[in-house]
Amino acid sequence: MTGCAVLLAGTASIALAQTGAPATVSAAGSGPGRATIGRTYPIAEPDALSEIEAKVATLPKDMSANYGPRSKWSALKAAALPSASADRTRTVVPFYTLDFDLKLPDGRVLYPKGFTFNPLTYVKLPQRIVVVHPRDLAWALRTARQSDFILLAALGADNGDAIEASEKTGRAIYILEERVKERLGIQAAPVIVAQSGTSLVLTEYGPKSRAAVPGGPR
Repeated sequence: MTGCAVLLAGTASIALAQTGAPATVSAAGSGPGRATIGRTYPIAEPDALSEIEAKVATLPKDMSANYGPRSKWSALKAAALPSASADRTRTVVPFYTLDFDLKLPDGRVLYPKGFTFNPLTYVKLPQRIVVVHPRDLAWALRTARQSDFILLAALGADNGDAIEASEKTGRAIYILEERVKERLGIQAAPVIVAQSGTSLVLTEYGPKSRAAVPGGPR
C-alpha cells in the first residue's frame, strides 16, 4: 500500500470512528483478521432498491395506453424548419444576455443583469451538430462523424420519431428544440453546426449536395 493510500485509509477510519459509524481494518501481521472501530447500529432505513422494486411491481406492465401514441407526445415535438433550397454558409456569434444578477457567495455582484457575452469565448464544443428532417436521416447518418449529435427537425406534419430512429439505427437521435434553434441561429435543414474560434459556422446543404451523398434524398 502506498503512502497516500495508507494516509487516506487512516483518515477514513478516524472520520468513521468519530461519527460512530462502523469501520473495519486489517490487523497487522494477523492475516485476514478484522476489528470493529466505534459503535455500530442496525440499519433502520428500508433498502432503497427494495422500495423501488416494490413500487414497480404495483404498476401496469404496459403503460403506453396511459399516454397514447408517441406521435402525440408534446415532449417529442421537434422545432420546424424549412428545407434548405441551396448550399449556404453563415457565421453566427451566439451572444447571451443575463436575465439575472450573477453574484458571488458573499453577495457581491460579479456580472449584472443585462450583461452580454459570447459563451464560445470560454468553452469549446466537443462535436458538431447535424440537424436534418426525418426524410434526410439516411444522409445524416452517412455524413455525420461518430462524435456528432444528430437532431431531427419537423417539416410540415412530418415530425419523425427520435426514439424509433434511435432503436433502428443503433445511434442516439435527438429532436431539435425551439430554444436550441433560436440560440444557434438555425434557419433551414439539413445544416451542420460547427465551432470556429469564437463563432459558429452553419453550413446548409441544398438538394444537389444531399443527392451527391450515397443514400441521400432524391
